[in-house]
Amino acid sequence: MLTTHRSRAPAYLDFLQGFTGLLLALFIVGHILFEASILFGPDAMERMTLFFEGYYLFGERHPAIVTILAAIIFTLFVVHAALAVRKIPSTWRQYRTFRNHMKRFRHEDTSLWMVQVMTGFAMFFLAPVHIYMMMANPSKIGPYLSAQRVVEGWMWPLYLVLLFCVVLHAFVGLYRLALKWGWFEGRNYRKSRKAMKQILRASIVLYIVIGLASLSAYVSIGLDIKNGSVKVEP
Repeated sequence: MLTTHRSRAPAYLDFLQGFTGLLLALFIVGHILFEASILFGPDAMERMTLFFEGYYLFGERHPAIVTILAAIIFTLFVVHAALAVRKIPSTWRQYRTFRNHMKRFRHEDTSLWMVQVMTGFAMFFLAPVHIYMMMANPSKIGPYLSAQRVVEGWMWPLYLVLLFCVVLHAFVGLYRLALKWGWFEGRNYRKSRKAMKQILRASIVLYIVIGLASLSAYVSIGLDIKNGSVKVEP
């Protein structure tokens, strides 16, 4: 009697991809809000920096904590990216087939998957730069040093593009995970999907506005430092 054994590896890998994506998306949600503390002034941002450096717990600053946290995020990023690559069209023929499929059916959720592919591809090059800087220079995070890096280090273009990529990728990912695992499905599937899409759009707009406002605040402080109206200790 011939028996076939189907490997469960693809299911496990798919679950791991979703789980790491969920953790990274939640991190982005929190990270953008933490960065927004600059909107309440440099002192508020400084207190947030002290919190993540363990000052309020240990009574002194430990920038190494930031390095460890950044290393964990980077590890999750690498694992998630490696797993996600399995589903991306790897040849021109595969891409053309998918593009024709997308144009033919004009299904919004299919288009959202392509948004994730494009933003994920961009993040593959942009995100490691930012994460590495956090790991290598954790003591240079703060309202003034970060603002100086944004302006004089010409990091604002990278952060601007990265902002749009991470917000789109994170919230589209959360939406697709909610559909896949049946979260918030309710009794009326179509009604709940419509509500989730409305939340998706509102969340993307809200977080992009918050991110742009925070980046503008850093640029403003950075320009003040560059013009000499604000002094920063080396």
